[in-house]
Amino acid sequence: MSSSLPLEKMSVEEKIQAMESIWDDLCDRADSLASPAWHGEVLADRESALQGGDDETIDWETAKQNINKQL
Repeated sequence: MSSSLPLEKMSVEEKIQAMESIWDDLCDRADSLASPAWHGEVLADRESALQGGDDETIDWETAKQNINKQL
């Protein structure tokens, strides 16, 4: 199935609403979606780095602040 949206004619608000609708639909179907094998590999690598002390986690608010500083 192929569908397209008139992105050049849509407002930012309309585009965000479209993305939210798509995301909601995907979330409703999450149990029937399989993650690719490489997702598991990345998660295992990240967990190993955390356990080995080679990486650390930060809370979401701090992460957002760090991203905003980089922009």
